Amino acid sequence: MNCAISGEVPEEPVISVKSGLLYEKRLIERHISDYGKCPVTGEPHTLDDIVHIKTGKIVKPKPLHTASIPGLLGTFQTEWDSLMLSNFALEQQLHTARQELSHALYQHDAACRVIARLKKERDESRQLLADAERQLPAVPEVSTGNAALSNGKRAIDDGEQGPDAKKMRLGISAEVITEMTDCNAALSQQRKKRQIPKTLASIDALEKFTQLSSHPLHKTNKPGIFSMDILHSKDIIATGGIDTTAVLFDRPSGQILSTLTGHSKKVTSIKFVGDADLVLTASSDKTVRIWGSSEDGNYACRHTLKDHSAEVRAVTVHATNKYFVSASLDSTWCFYDLSSGLCLAQVTDGTEEVDYTAAAFHPDGLILGTGTAQSIVKIWDVKSQANVAKFGGHTGEITSVSFSENGYFLATAALDGVRLWDLRKLKNFRTFDFPNANSVEFDHSGSYLGIAASDIRVFQTASVKAEWNPIKTLPDLSGTGRATCVKFGPDSKYIAVGSMDRNLRIFGLPEDDNTEDSAQDS
Repeated sequence: MNCAISGEVPEEPVISVKSGLLYEKRLIERHISDYGKCPVTGEPHTLDDIVHIKTGKIVKPKPLHTASIPGLLGTFQTEWDSLMLSNFALEQQLHTARQELSHALYQHDAACRVIARLKKERDESRQLLADAERQLPAVPEVSTGNAALSNGKRAIDDGEQGPDAKKMRLGISAEVITEMTDCNAALSQQRKKRQIPKTLASIDALEKFTQLSSHPLHKTNKPGIFSMDILHSKDIIATGGIDTTAVLFDRPSGQILSTLTGHSKKVTSIKFVGDADLVLTASSDKTVRIWGSSEDGNYACRHTLKDHSAEVRAVTVHATNKYFVSASLDSTWCFYDLSSGLCLAQVTDGTEEVDYTAAAFHPDGLILGTGTAQSIVKIWDVKSQANVAKFGGHTGEITSVSFSENGYFLATAALDGVRLWDLRKLKNFRTFDFPNANSVEFDHSGSYLGIAASDIRVFQTASVKAEWNPIKTLPDLSGTGRATCVKFGPDSKYIAVGSMDRNLRIFGLPEDDNTEDSAQDS
């Protein structure tokens, strides 16, 4: 057996009566005299706690002068014993120091998290107070009772407000409903006379589409374009990234116009508001921001809306360009007045609790389509905020919804593929089996349908009975195998694609592209 300290066969073996461990006598005696405890178990020990073991007597040579080889060996043995004791003590101290350091690091990390949370709550409180002070003078009084409104929230002055009082909203007024109804009537009348524009890209042109340019718009440390929108009148593309920023990109010149910073997590949805210099962004940080252009050409945040209590997945703008809706994983969608940033209504389905992952207004503006994490598509009457239809059939989370310009078709993308719905008969009439479909989009004429999944597919739209013929398959050149968003440019002259890398890619006919010189390949 070996010594528990040196690991060698002891010359004078002793055993501890408390721990039962074997030691070299001189080593354990020295350790007990220095520390008063067992070197292995740490229990208090005295010299009386060790017992000698009888072994065969070993006759040692007589001690010689240190100049002799036996003398030197004896000296080396003594030094070796000291080294063993010192090394053992250092190992014990190192183990203790590691434990203390681990505990200190854990306490420091916990303290940093608490400080960060408190700072965030402080900043949110300051922002809410500033918003309330800014909006309070413009908020009308409610005729029924002594109540005032701030940021769409009702505060009761008679001391009866409860914990749910902050969730009470002003509601969509009769004037707003009348305005939306008039807009619906005008757009429906125009749709009857609608004709496909002669400038629309032909099927033959789409079949020849190839990548024209690739633009690195977002950061490399957090790559990924999660959302996209195109302002057709100015040919400006907006992208929302996982790097928490939104970028406005001028496609003809190939230049970045502005980078919108302010969100603390990924930008999940981005929308232009008509032809106005306004942009909406939704984020995983539970907020919606309204951005407006300034005199220097940059965009500044005009409103930060914090009505949701969970990740906001989608924003969609009403046809009047005066109102918009946000959809969140907190099981609600909110109807906002765009000019003031007031939440007029926060709607939840009383029959079941679902998490909203996608939303889009019908082209006429009186119907809202929402997708959920529970694979259900819900259709809402905006005037009454009532759920008027519900589509089941998907087996995965709904990632995108899009209404056709003809007003009859709804396309929904989910993790199990894409489905087309006939809104007149409220039924699914066609299914495309594209796993992990992330985005579906009708072009503005209603002639083409784009699907982003592991690659990008373009289909010719048809009727319920006619075939929806595939036109073009565009590869995902990002190398990630995941295209996240697809949008058609003006007159479908090009297709913009975002993927899980940082590049915006433009596909079109080479002779129609004016940005090839400014393109940068990923």
